[in-house]
Amino acid sequence: MSEIPSDLRFSESHEWVSQEEEGVVKVGITDHAQEQLGDVVFVELPEEGALFGQGDACAVIESVKAASDIYVPVSGEIVAVNDAVVDSPEIINNDPYGDGWLFSIRLKDPDALNDLMDAESYEDHIGD
Repeated sequence: MSEIPSDLRFSESHEWVSQEEEGVVKVGITDHAQEQLGDVVFVELPEEGALFGQGDACAVIESVKAASDIYVPVSGEIVAVNDAVVDSPEIINNDPYGDGWLFSIRLKDPDALNDLMDAESYEDHIGD
């Protein structure tokens, strides 16, 4: 199990959130999530400009084992998607907290980040 980055926030559904710039966050799936999925073979990301509420399903990741919905950890508008993971889904397995990010979202409510877990709480959540 790799180290859980302490500068990120986490959702119960295993997405991570990283503050990019004022009001915009980057979202991906955790190392734990990619480990549970196994080898990722397909990624479907949301459209830029799409609006989502917290907890909405917005993307799909398929692995050799299963397909899994990805949920928006915070409400807002999709402002960027990572086309690299669409072309090379294995990036998610190799670098879930770096190049394997999925999309960026402009926060509807910047305080929503406070509702997410810190690294320690997430570690307790997954039972490490």
